[in-house]
Amino acid sequence: MTSIFTKIINEEIPCYKIAETEGYLAFLDINPNSRGHTLCIPKKEVDKIFDLDEATYNGLMSFSRRIALAIEKAIPCKRVGITVIGLEVPHTHVHLIPLHSMEDARFIQKTKLSSEEFQEVLDAIKAQL
Repeated sequence: MTSIFTKIINEEIPCYKIAETEGYLAFLDINPNSRGHTLCIPKKEVDKIFDLDEATYNGLMSFSRRIALAIEKAIPCKRVGITVIGLEVPHTHVHLIPLHSMEDARFIQKTKLSSEEFQEVLDAIKAQL
């Protein structure tokens, strides 16, 4: 069955797209831990990150680094954390989370943003790419 991320890649479901290459996509998490929480995914639908072939894995990490550097410039935070976690979507995804405290990395407290706030965050990050 096609994952929700594949539907986002195929533009069947909208997203706040930050960047896209031939093999990867970065977009804002719609249920963010903190303002600027971003997901980076390979376009190839593979459930587990370590099941990716080495070239795709390395490409995802390189792509994620580029996005994280832009987030760090755009969103005031102590650092951008990275995690690969979650069982909800069977499609490899890297979380890039602007951290103000370790609570931001715990996936317990969520930040609510309006569509206008999502757009402001999107524009700020994209301006740094």
